[in-house]
Amino acid sequence: MNSSRIQARTAAVGRGAVVTFFAGVAAVNGAQLVSDGRYVVPIGASAVACAVVLLVPRLRWPVAPVVVTAVTAWWGWLGTLLLTVVLYDLAAARRTKAAVLCVAAALGANLLGYPSTRLWHQQDYVTALFLWAFAYVVGMWIGGRRRLVRALAADVEHLRVEAQLREETARMAERSRIAAEMHDVLAHRLSLIALHTGVLATRSDTLPEPVAERLALLRGASTEALTDLRDVLGVLRTSGATPNGTGVVPAPVPGDVLQLVADARAASQSIALTIHGRPEDATTTHRLAVYRIAQEALTNARKHADGTLVTMTIDYRPPATRVEVTNPVGAPGQAAAVSSGYGLVGLRERVHALHGRLDAGPAGAGSWRLAARIPHPAGTDKNGTDRNGTEENETPA
Repeated sequence: MNSSRIQARTAAVGRGAVVTFFAGVAAVNGAQLVSDGRYVVPIGASAVACAVVLLVPRLRWPVAPVVVTAVTAWWGWLGTLLLTVVLYDLAAARRTKAAVLCVAAALGANLLGYPSTRLWHQQDYVTALFLWAFAYVVGMWIGGRRRLVRALAADVEHLRVEAQLREETARMAERSRIAAEMHDVLAHRLSLIALHTGVLATRSDTLPEPVAERLALLRGASTEALTDLRDVLGVLRTSGATPNGTGVVPAPVPGDVLQLVADARAASQSIALTIHGRPEDATTTHRLAVYRIAQEALTNARKHADGTLVTMTIDYRPPATRVEVTNPVGAPGQAAAVSSGYGLVGLRERVHALHGRLDAGPAGAGSWRLAARIPHPAGTDKNGTDRNGTEENETPA
């Protein structure tokens, strides 16, 4: 915005200088060439009037063409330079008929103009026509350039707004996916709580009365929580999806990353997978995030670096869940293509919601790296058993 204002001010100052110079030339030449001094004031007033209508934006059309054409028609070549500015403006605005009419009116009416400065004297109209034609051509070129710049600026603004809308759509889609996954996971656990408390409640005759009351209260609370969860988060599911209906992608479970890698290998994708610690060392939300990161990384690798080895390392151990996926870039320019997708926008939304950090970009030596670090919630068990469940896969032949 600041650069646009500077350019506008520079253009206004330049125009003011040119118009003032042309008006001054007309006034000075008129004072020198007119023999009697009675026409000095009218010529100067005419030059000032032309300068005013050419410099005030609201008067440039249609007042300026009329005034400058009338001055040129009477004073002849003294108004030639000022009329070039008018023709420049008309050409920039693509008003060809008006420009032709101004030239014809100036030349035609000048036959009855002031004799000493008449354009038809000594064929001065030839020079005037050359200057007017040159000004018109320059005006057409500048006007076309301005329109092109405005069109490009409008396209850039449109693309910027479209990119913002796409990013926001990706974020909202990821939030909906997270809500649906949490609905599935929490609904399952609350259902288990309600089921077990119900079984224990059926044996209330063998339990102390306070314990039976607590079990009944716990069962009622878990059932109400399950209903509230479905009401709040269920509406965020994909349109037309049902909890047990077809077409619904089930929420990932801890072993789904292994299954995801196995499916990718079955599709001839080369993957070297290394897992540190146990999935149980991380929370369910972390495991879901790991699954989504692995899924997005493998998808990008298939799209932009098919046939290359993908190296994936997952670490569930406290104090943070870590995921790192690297793969060579298939061809020059494909690194930029990887980062242009909106899947990474959704991943960042998910990782940031878990107070983590996601990095994606070139990793040097022609490779691409996608890495995430998600800290474990405070109070989680940091003494979980580490298992180097490492699985490495050499590049298939």
